[in-house]
Amino acid sequence: MVSYEVRCIECGASHDPSKPAYACSSCGNLLEAQIDEAEAAGDLAENGYSERALSVWKYREAIPVDDPSLAISLGEGGTPLIRCKRLEEELDARNLWIKFEGTNPTGSFKDRGMTVGVTKALELDMSVVTCASTGNTSASLAAYAAAADLDCVVLIPEGKVALGKLAQAMMHGADVLSVKGNFDQALDMVMTAANEMGMYVLNSVNPFRIEGQKTAAYEVCDQLNGVSPERLYIPVGNGGNSAAYWKGFKEYDSMDFASGCPLIRGIQAEGAAPVASMFSENSSELVPVDEPETVATAIRIGNPANWKKTVGAIRESGGSASTVTDDEILEAQRFMARLEGIFPEPAGAAALAGFMKDLEEDLVDRSAVVVCVSTGHGLKDPDTAISQSVKPRTIEPTMEALSRILGGAD
Repeated sequence: MVSYEVRCIECGASHDPSKPAYACSSCGNLLEAQIDEAEAAGDLAENGYSERALSVWKYREAIPVDDPSLAISLGEGGTPLIRCKRLEEELDARNLWIKFEGTNPTGSFKDRGMTVGVTKALELDMSVVTCASTGNTSASLAAYAAAADLDCVVLIPEGKVALGKLAQAMMHGADVLSVKGNFDQALDMVMTAANEMGMYVLNSVNPFRIEGQKTAAYEVCDQLNGVSPERLYIPVGNGGNSAAYWKGFKEYDSMDFASGCPLIRGIQAEGAAPVASMFSENSSELVPVDEPETVATAIRIGNPANWKKTVGAIRESGGSASTVTDDEILEAQRFMARLEGIFPEPAGAAALAGFMKDLEEDLVDRSAVVVCVSTGHGLKDPDTAISQSVKPRTIEPTMEALSRILGGAD
């Protein structure tokens, strides 16, 4: 295993990694796992990691768990980085790629974090894992908890979770509790329950979840032959994923496995944009959105727990955060599906929507190497997809009827 520490991102206080912790005991800020990068680089190279198949655990020497051979894995990672030539032509762009995380086992990027987080739960001898969720986190945690034979309790905001995601959590046997409130209220309950009921929290406030998610950045660099993209567009909900990508890019550059790091553009839906508001107002403090609303349910979060990490990452990259409307998100979703054969859930189209908006406003070089992160599969939210698609037409079972339809007679 790689040597590592768990430290506060603000005051630097060290915390015992053998005990569950989600916030600094000294100042209350977020925690981060910090690996010995030189040791990890040496072990990765010595063990021939580059010959391994692309996956989260390809990079096991850089993941802070005690014994990677005991990892709870469903085959996560190794997701495609797709060159989007038809979109390039449509948008007059030159070098556009989509990292499609919808091909993970439960259909979203959350699986990268859960394989590490649930493995850590076993190492800490926890028996119950929990999360608050707008959908994808609960689906992923339920699946990995089932594989690990752990009890799973998930809290979701009532009436705000897409059907596909809810079905997954239920089918995997989680105890699903619908809270008469929003995501932020559900997360507050989960954090209190962790202290009072001894459950292990696997929202992105858990520092070990980020360690799995950072491998997506490693993969992007490997898929681009050892070079970082110039720009990374990524949807921002609770904020953990953008921070994880930035951590991954920095580590991979520091370990000399790739050159450079991208500028990060965090994209939020207009109705749930507390992070983007910080950038537009040049503020150092987040003002929560009390009643966030957007068709992109995965990023319908008004008080992101990881805002300090994601704002720090975006600013350190030289980037910024901005908003897109629901209509712009749905347009990007249709473009991805109909021009490239990529079917994202609405939140998984937000990054492309942000890139399209930047192109329209001449905020990005059209020749830049751009990666848009698509976080989840469209089957997560079939109702939204169906609502904006042409409905099937009913015909009689005759060639005459088929000919009339296809010939344009009707």
